[in-house]
Amino acid sequence: MEITFQTGIFLLLIAAVVAMLTRRLRLPYSVGLVAAGIALAALPFAPKVSLTKDLLFTVLLPPLLFEASFHIPWNQLRRNSPVILVLATLGVVLSACVTATGMHFLMGWQWIAATAFGVLIAATDPVSVIATFKEAKAQGRLLVLIEAESLFNDGTAAVAFGLVIALAAGQQISSMQIAAILLKTIGGGILCGGVVALGALLLTGRTNDHLVEITFTTVAAYGSFLLADHFGLSGVLATITAGLVMSNFKPLGGISERGKESVQAFWEYAAFVANSLVFLLIGMHEAHQNFMAIWLPAVTAIALVTLGRAVAIYPCCLPFSRTALHVSAKHQHILFWGGLRGALALALALGLPPEIPLREEIITISFAVVAFSVFGQGLTMIPFLRKLREVPVI
Repeated sequence: MEITFQTGIFLLLIAAVVAMLTRRLRLPYSVGLVAAGIALAALPFAPKVSLTKDLLFTVLLPPLLFEASFHIPWNQLRRNSPVILVLATLGVVLSACVTATGMHFLMGWQWIAATAFGVLIAATDPVSVIATFKEAKAQGRLLVLIEAESLFNDGTAAVAFGLVIALAAGQQISSMQIAAILLKTIGGGILCGGVVALGALLLTGRTNDHLVEITFTTVAAYGSFLLADHFGLSGVLATITAGLVMSNFKPLGGISERGKESVQAFWEYAAFVANSLVFLLIGMHEAHQNFMAIWLPAVTAIALVTLGRAVAIYPCCLPFSRTALHVSAKHQHILFWGGLRGALALALALGLPPEIPLREEIITISFAVVAFSVFGQGLTMIPFLRKLREVPVI
């Protein structure tokens, strides 16, 4: 079933208690939520909530994307855009190729199934990444690189995923058609986000009512995503663009000073709610996965995804090594290990059409990779950052 109001309140109560406990125990909040979700699923009165692509994509993802992009410093984003774009495009492609090739030759998967899995698992998940690094109190250029890359590579993965699904459906697509689809999906998504955000800013500049200003930002976050999705464009890039425009474009009259505080507080809470529900639901559904039945392909997939992430980071940072955009070895290591997977991969996996070979196995293995990402990388990320002296030692 979908989340009802009563179920949502119950899950938020659990999330609040978990937040208090994880803070006392100094554990990552996301890890505590997934563990709580697994424990909750074992109880006889546990709510039966379906984790669907629509729930993740159209309800929970937009506020997380908007909140993150709204707070990214524009000057630092622009300064580091060449590095971010290379990581978010070429990096995703390289990572997907490593995973797909490995699953094909090591596990004997058909190319279409291996490619679909490689693409959907290639992008780092903004929900997991941003939650972990904000909790660790990372700052400066590192935070901009990790957040912006995790936001923009989602668009690359979503577009590539659409192409793979089209090929799986038997469509014959030429290289020119692929280029046209990419231009339409990416450019159209950015255009949708910009148009909706500019319209919202135009109206926002006519009021000083902070409640109305919050409403317009909500319309921009969800409206941009839904408009782009309606036309088959990238909703992810639309919402990211809307957040960047709403926070940085001033000529039309921006949000009032009082409104900025209210908007920031509102979106911080909205992200907390969405974040909490995402990780609790992941935990509840992890509890029902039979990982032992697919342990070998799951372990293989985890190794390949980790290798793919290394290929996506180190070679892609190499061209900038002798420029002002040089990424230090320490930051490259953090980008590598900080490439967590989460809700986005699961949303894409759950959205696989029935005709994709090994669909159920792909979904289960995707949950296994996310479980490793949350517990393996999530539990070690903050100690790793402290060891490299990138966050305060508490």
